[in-house]
Amino acid sequence: MDYKDLANLIFPEIKDISYYEEKYPRRNLKEGAIVTRFAPSPTGFVHIGGLYQSLIARKLADQTEGVFFLRIEDTDQKREVENGVTDIVNSLKEFEIEPDEGMISETEEKGNYGPYKQSLRKEIYKSYAKYLIEQGKAYPCFCTPEDVEEIRAKQEVAKIRPGYYGVWAKCRNNTVEEMCQKIKNGESYIIRFKSPGREDRKIKHHDVIKGNVDFPENDQDIVIIKADGLPTYHFAHAVDDHLMGTTHVIRGDEWLSSVPLHLQLFHELGFKPPKYAHIAPIMKNDDGNKRKLSKRKDPEAAVSYYEEEGIPEVAVKEYLLNIANSNFENWRRANQDKTIDEFELQLNKMSVSGALFDMVKLLDVGKLAISRMTAQEVYEKAYKWAKKHDEELTKMLDDKEYSLKVFGIERGNKKPRKDIAKWSDVKENIEYMYDEKFLNKKQEYPYQVIQDEEEIKKILTLYLEKYYDENDDKQTWFDKIKELAGDMGYAKEVKEFKENPEKYKAHVGDVSTVLRVALTSRTNTPDMYEIMQVLGKESIKKRFEKAIKEL
Repeated sequence: MDYKDLANLIFPEIKDISYYEEKYPRRNLKEGAIVTRFAPSPTGFVHIGGLYQSLIARKLADQTEGVFFLRIEDTDQKREVENGVTDIVNSLKEFEIEPDEGMISETEEKGNYGPYKQSLRKEIYKSYAKYLIEQGKAYPCFCTPEDVEEIRAKQEVAKIRPGYYGVWAKCRNNTVEEMCQKIKNGESYIIRFKSPGREDRKIKHHDVIKGNVDFPENDQDIVIIKADGLPTYHFAHAVDDHLMGTTHVIRGDEWLSSVPLHLQLFHELGFKPPKYAHIAPIMKNDDGNKRKLSKRKDPEAAVSYYEEEGIPEVAVKEYLLNIANSNFENWRRANQDKTIDEFELQLNKMSVSGALFDMVKLLDVGKLAISRMTAQEVYEKAYKWAKKHDEELTKMLDDKEYSLKVFGIERGNKKPRKDIAKWSDVKENIEYMYDEKFLNKKQEYPYQVIQDEEEIKKILTLYLEKYYDENDDKQTWFDKIKELAGDMGYAKEVKEFKENPEKYKAHVGDVSTVLRVALTSRTNTPDMYEIMQVLGKESIKKRFEKAIKEL
């Protein structure tokens, strides 16, 4: 008996690998096109690190006219959660990172290299496992979990490296006859890879991000097909990345130590290995110590957090690109009107150590991103978020025509307003513009310098009676406020007041503050002229009357 007989005994009805090599031909792409993938397990929420990997993978594929696909690695079915694939698909969709191929729902997919769910590729993995057995590069292992535990315990006592290798690989040197007999006797088994490696030999590897790295060779006889007939991650990813034509594997650097094994598997299977790019994790400052963002401790680790808070997807992507390439910030400054699609990401410019996650910086990016949007875009995105998360805001925004005017204040000019960082900020930032909110609630009026009640009444009454005209342009409007200030004994210019403070009660800025506070109950708002234009005379009158009444 030979290895071929053994392979046929284990996998009698399995197709030859030539069938799959023909079924999944090499991709017909232009020279230099990159094929990348996001290959998560459906075991819980999508981590921000997964989104980071996807964004980089998507960009590299786009930049080179390549392909980005979504593969679901569900071979560990004990850990799978309900609707796990749907959550992954929706998370990518939320951030407009849509794959060219792969899973598009729990059960549907698109593309010619599927199935894109590993649990549906069982026959393919068996074909390649059979091929390895035929070559004498894999073998059935009859060790029970108790046997493996016993080996580990002995290694621990002897203080030597744990694992199934060399003299510890009990089933490695069974003869073909012995293996066939055990199978015929009905003994249960798994399939192990027969590693040709030696730990005392080194391999040199060039990682696209980390640069040149040396490792000891892999000598572990890892499991490639488990007792349930499904492959392990290591074996499945090698077969899939070969058949799907992956050119670059972009993944977290916790996988760096697996490189010797993965390269060995590619070599022994006769495949050309992809390039590996190991990304440093996103870190968090925890009382002066750096640690990885944790699914358990940090709400911002979950991609769903950003949608719930209403942080714009474009802001999250800009922030992640900023972490990815340090030159992104300068590029953005020089290209205010361009979309991030036009930025060229370079893997060799990525940091080899983990960047610290900075929520303050992310919210600043959010402000900038929203400031670049049109009133229509702000309205649509805020309304979409409100429909899901805030009933009160939804009612306010139901009046689309008026809401568009509110969002249009100080927008589209050279220095657009930067008061909104996320959609959950919108209500607090605009509710004073809605009479039903403003007029029916007791307001605080922080008038600042001018505190005298009679003086405040006089400013508000006189302004409406003598100086306000809704048809005035901005310069005329401001000139009239100066005139009002002068008539009431205030300096028309701040400079005049600073030169002769004893000559005036206060200055025009303080008079403006009274008007602003009476209108909005806030000292800091976007342009007051534009606010008045949107509110209109009736609303201004009601607000001034309310302010006088509440003095």
